[in-house]
Amino acid sequence: MRILGIDPGLQITGFGVVDVDGQQLRYVASGTIKTTHLDRGDLPARLKVLFDGVREVVERYQPEYSSVEIVFVNVNPQATLLLGQARGACVTALVSCDLPVAEYTALQLKKAVAGYGKAGKAEVQQMVMRLLKLPALPGKDAADALGLAITHAHAGRSSAILAAATALKPKSSAAYKAGRHY
Repeated sequence: MRILGIDPGLQITGFGVVDVDGQQLRYVASGTIKTTHLDRGDLPARLKVLFDGVREVVERYQPEYSSVEIVFVNVNPQATLLLGQARGACVTALVSCDLPVAEYTALQLKKAVAGYGKAGKAEVQQMVMRLLKLPALPGKDAADALGLAITHAHAGRSSAILAAATALKPKSSAAYKAGRHY
C-alpha cells in the first residue's frame, strides 16, 4: 500500500510518500511545493501552483491513499483563512485524482510518530528519520508530510480491522478526535 501525506501551507506545502507492507514502512519520496517565487498578493496563482503540484506528485508516485493535516484556528484569523484555502487546493487536487483522503490533527500525527502529543518539530523529524531509516533529517515540512503518511499507515490499519470486526462504517462527519476519512 502506498500512502501520500500532505502538510499544507500557502508558502511551502510538504509531501511525503511511504510504502507499507504489513508492519514495514519504506520511504519512497518527499519534498516541498513552494509558492514563494510568486507575488504574495496573487492568491489564485499560488493556489494553482499547489493544486498542480499535488496532482504532479500523485501522477509521479501513484499513491493508493492520502492523508492531510487538519488545520486549526491560529491567533491571526486572516492567516488561518489563507491556510484553509491552501489546504482546500491540496484536498481538491487529491480528490480530483480519485484518491481517498484521510485527515489527522497535528496532535494525532505527533502521538503516532513521536508517542507524545506535544512533541516539537525536531522530535518529529528525528522519529521520521528513525522510522523510515533515512540517512539524514528530512526538512520540517517534508517530515510532517511523511509523519502524516505514517499516521495513516497505523490508523488506517486499525480502522480497517475495526470495520471488518464490526458492522460500523467510518464516519464522514467532522470527527476531529478520531480524524476524518472520506
